[in-house]
Amino acid sequence: MTTPRTVLVTGGNRGIGYAIAEQFVAEGHRVAVTARSGEGPEGTLTVRADVTDTASIDAAYSEVEEKLGAVEVVVANAGITRDTLMMRMSDDDFDAVVDTNLGGTFRVVKRASKGMLKARYGRIVLISSVVGLLGSAGQINYASSKAGLVGMARSITRELGARGITANVVAPGFIQTDMTASLPEDTQAEYKKRIPAGRFAEVSEVARVVTWLAGDDAAYISGAVIPVDGGLGMGH
Repeated sequence: MTTPRTVLVTGGNRGIGYAIAEQFVAEGHRVAVTARSGEGPEGTLTVRADVTDTASIDAAYSEVEEKLGAVEVVVANAGITRDTLMMRMSDDDFDAVVDTNLGGTFRVVKRASKGMLKARYGRIVLISSVVGLLGSAGQINYASSKAGLVGMARSITRELGARGITANVVAPGFIQTDMTASLPEDTQAEYKKRIPAGRFAEVSEVARVVTWLAGDDAAYISGAVIPVDGGLGMGH
């Protein structure tokens, strides 16, 4: 039985973040989500936050701490894309994605680490992507930001590993979402051909890996990259 914890999931109002928050609630945890708009799943506390703004993150944490207690588990999931080929990518397209996906994660985790160090306990899970290590044409900004999370988790592990804090990366592949469902049939078939499992993942399959990593059974796992991609990225 996993000990109930106070959990914060960034970008928990839709997609993978929503599913992760839902799974933590189902497992009996106290769960807050950050969102710029919209709400997290039933049973969660939704707080407004913009991960590019340190003051807004600080305010969000203060609200969670006041209502649910110190954050023991943080899942950094908030992210954006601005896909285009490198030759057409503006500095702003690059900077905005890196500042949100990599910089935002740094701000969120740095603020969480204060309480974790005090408690000598913490679980940090960074949501990356198969393209962070596989690469993807038209996603230099996104892939760079997601690859950066690996170096971040491993550096956090070296800094904080002796204090009962773990930091790991989950790297999902193609997920069954509204976005993939709206792709033309032949495009979906083309993607599935590249995936040894021959199908896209369900969001719940990613969520359960995250909750396991955050639980008592994974206390000796840190600095790891866990792919949830049906074999797409083997050999990273």
